[in-house]
Amino acid sequence: MGAWLDSITSWLSANPSWLGAAIFLIAFVECLAIAGIIVPGTVALFAVAALAGSGILELSEALLLGFLGGLLGDFVSYFLGRRFHQNIRRLPGLRHHPEWIGGAEAYFQRYGIASLLVGRFIGPLRPMLPMVAGMFDMPLVRFAGVSLIAAAGWSVAYILPGWATGAAIRLPLPENFWPQAAVVGVALAILLGVAVQSSTRQKRYATRLIAATCFILLGAVFLGWPYLADFDQGLMTLVQASRSEAAENYAVMITGLGDFRTQFCAAALLAILLLLTRQYRHAIFAVGTTLGAAVVNQSMKYTFARARPEVLAEPLTTYSMPSGHASASFALFMTLAVLAGRSQPVRLRLTWLLLGGIPALAIAMSRVYLGVHWPTDVLAGMMLAFFTCSASLAFVQNKQSLPALPIRVWWLILPAMVALLGGFALHSFGHGLIRYQY
Repeated sequence: MGAWLDSITSWLSANPSWLGAAIFLIAFVECLAIAGIIVPGTVALFAVAALAGSGILELSEALLLGFLGGLLGDFVSYFLGRRFHQNIRRLPGLRHHPEWIGGAEAYFQRYGIASLLVGRFIGPLRPMLPMVAGMFDMPLVRFAGVSLIAAAGWSVAYILPGWATGAAIRLPLPENFWPQAAVVGVALAILLGVAVQSSTRQKRYATRLIAATCFILLGAVFLGWPYLADFDQGLMTLVQASRSEAAENYAVMITGLGDFRTQFCAAALLAILLLLTRQYRHAIFAVGTTLGAAVVNQSMKYTFARARPEVLAEPLTTYSMPSGHASASFALFMTLAVLAGRSQPVRLRLTWLLLGGIPALAIAMSRVYLGVHWPTDVLAGMMLAFFTCSASLAFVQNKQSLPALPIRVWWLILPAMVALLGGFALHSFGHGLIRYQY
């Protein structure tokens, strides 16, 4: 496998004009039924994305090509399922490995539409679920809507790390960038390890332990940011290197989703819908997370009074740490992810949290892209949201576990949230207005 991958990357280095086609093709194969299980597409995708980040392709181009390739793989798999139905089991590969389709079939029957979102990030299930959706005659419009969202998140999660690695090797970064980045990475790994271990072992104090860990890491960011100057400067350099005129309006649209007005309306809508459907404990959790993040954020801004980056021609005079966009967006999407994962297996709950983190991270990084926040501002906002989310959940689960929301409630929440956030996004994109005041 190593020799095969080396030969591909060597050839692409000598023929960079084919790199875009390679990203598209590998993403397509990675998401294509049966082929996605056999071909080690994840490793190859990281390698070619790193090559793209070395200065051959812009980040926006690499993400778009990965998105389109993955989307095409989804649709080809879907139509294979619609065309052959149960006869698909006779295809080479599936005859000898019936467990490939059996696992995806059981997963789809259990979780329905949600399986297409969550299963996108579970290797063996990713290429098989679209085909299973076609086998069960899922309506094309419904499949297309879910696949568009899943493919977009998948492209960011699988292309961005490789591209950033390639860009980091190419660009002149501060001397201590990598050691400081390693410290940040270890801290996040500790948080992930605490969350996974305490959850998988079903400890009663798991949520409180996660809240305590987030609180300690939040304090560490506030006390340690002066010692992470090279990390801030280096990551800011990486993000600014990916700027392009074509991506500017999209960054404005994404950052608009984190504005105070947008997040306030989204949080208020969620709370109102939960109250109207008499999901009182869920409403307390949602309000505790979103309102708590907003109140603590403003208090910390004035307590630490950190100046913003001087990237803009006219830098903002408001304080920088923690990022209000980061704390508000992570609080909202983590709330939705926690509610979606209630009464589900641990691995699925963690996957929901990963899915919720993708749009929140996009909003948070748009602030660094636009030059109005340092990376540690975003990190502090994220830790703040994690803390308020886990603390609020621990509070409402003090005596009894929070149950799953009924499906009928989700059919109210999801369309309402998509319509609200989509409306604000289109407004920001259409007018090209960047709201930096928060």
